[in-house]
This record gives sequence, C-alpha cells and structure tokens, in this order.
Amino acid sequence: MLTREEIEQSIHQALIKVHQDAMNAAKRAHDTATSSESVAENKYDTFGLEASYLAHGQSVRVAECQADITAFEQLFTLLKHRALNQCDSRKPKFIAVGHLVELVDAEDIVSLLFMGPSAGGLKIELAKRNFMLITPQSPIGEKLMSREVNDEVSINVAGKLHQYEIVGIY
Repeated sequence: MLTREEIEQSIHQALIKVHQDAMNAAKRAHDTATSSESVAENKYDTFGLEASYLAHGQSVRVAECQADITAFEQLFTLLKHRALNQCDSRKPKFIAVGHLVELVDAEDIVSLLFMGPSAGGLKIELAKRNFMLITPQSPIGEKLMSREVNDEVSINVAGKLHQYEIVGIY
C-alpha cells in the first residue's frame, strides 16, 4: 500500500502542476487580450473583448488552484499534528477528509479515492497505481463520508448504478 508521505507528496506535486498549467494559460490569455492585434477594427469585432473575458476566467482559475494548494497544505499539517498526538497507529474506522479509501466493485475492480478538501476529480498516478481526489460535497463523497470497512455503497454514475464495497481506509 502507498505510504501517507507518498500520497501527500504526489497530491502536492499534482496540484503544483495544475497551478502552473493554469498560470501558463492565464499568461497566454493575458498576452492575447493585450495584443495590438486584439484591438477592435469595428463595432462588430469582439475578439479583444472575448480575449479579456478569457483572461479574467483564467486568472480566477489560478486563484482557485492556489486555494487548493493551501487547503491541502493545511490538511496535511493537521494530519501530521494529529498523528504526533495519537498514542496508537490504528487504521481509521470511519471515512473522513484526509483518508485514502479503497473500493471494489462487483467485477473485483479496485478503485482508490482520496477524500480531500478541494480539487475533486483530479486523477493522480503514484507507483503505477491511480487514485482520484474527491470531496465530501461530491455525490460519491457524500455516500462515503462516515462509512466504514465492509460497508456497501451504491453510486449512480452517468445514469448507471454501481455497487462498491469499502475494503480499506488508510
């Protein structure tokens, strides 16, 4: 199984990459919006206006990515603090934010999900295994919160009902 440090490091690296990609996209959008080629040639030419809207949207995305990084840094700090103050190292009993959850479906396909504070849907590869970030506000996150190992959950994905068993909480 993956270690807590490996999971945290891979999440942090993935969030930094998404943030960098967003900053690059924002820079390109800003450059396009402020280019002399974006100046309207007539009242129907809206390219410059559209480029400025895109630049604004990209700058908002950069701020959201930075907020995701901050939220995970705070979560990891809290988890480390809790780990230092606990006398035992038992596995968690109930799913909560900060846990890696292992699910298996009826076809014995294993899925790994990390319950995080934000950045839901981000897929991360680590040691030839993939896991996805989910949040408690997502449909699957709502179903999993406070569940325990051996619980079964039904999740509607794209109009199809999927059954999962929780086989591990880390």
